[in-house]
Amino acid sequence: MESQDVFCRQMFDNIASEYDRLNHLLSFGIDKYWRKKTIKKHISATAHQRVLDIACGTADMSVTIARQGVQHIEGIDISEKMLLIGQKKIRKYGLQDKIHLQVGSTTNIPFENQHFDAVVVAFGVRNFADRATAFKEIYRVLKPHKELIVLEFSQPKIKIFKHIYKFYFTCILPFVGGKISGDQSAYTYLPDSVYRFPQGQAFLQELANAGFENLHQKKMSFGIVSAYYGIKNEKN
Repeated sequence: MESQDVFCRQMFDNIASEYDRLNHLLSFGIDKYWRKKTIKKHISATAHQRVLDIACGTADMSVTIARQGVQHIEGIDISEKMLLIGQKKIRKYGLQDKIHLQVGSTTNIPFENQHFDAVVVAFGVRNFADRATAFKEIYRVLKPHKELIVLEFSQPKIKIFKHIYKFYFTCILPFVGGKISGDQSAYTYLPDSVYRFPQGQAFLQELANAGFENLHQKKMSFGIVSAYYGIKNEKN
């Protein structure tokens, strides 16, 4: 499990300088829409004064949350180079007072119990070295009756679209991503990790095992991505 963290940290450090550009290019810019839509009805300035963005990377989701009016966002990630780019982005948008980033592990989240009004993970759960431990840690730092929001790639079910998606994901994306980033393995890892990731009810069951309730999934863009939601219902 530790080796998975080391692998991911090195991989994201290697592609950090091109990460944002490739994200927007390879998703045709739809990744911005996915982030906005995922949090629009679930994150508000009045109900969520403190939000944790896990696997925050270059802080795209943190910035999106801040633009919802949330005043305090903490972001953690294992890649220091991704965080450095995130810091530049935060300064660019003048959000230094709202967003704070630090290196942090999902298996030992550096915050006290019941600290956050919401926890968000965007396109990072696939890379967790130990999802069961991570979900227990997320549960711990969430306040009672507050929500975990996970945005992650999924596999479309419509047959024709599924074939197009598979060709793009396994052939086009690794070729283009590898050429631009200079790291072919990183963009081969991406589709492999998506195909290994538990889909739909299987993933929701992992959240249920950690204690989350009121679980549901919202598919977007023909099932290319899914937003998963769960509530911490215990009192302490």
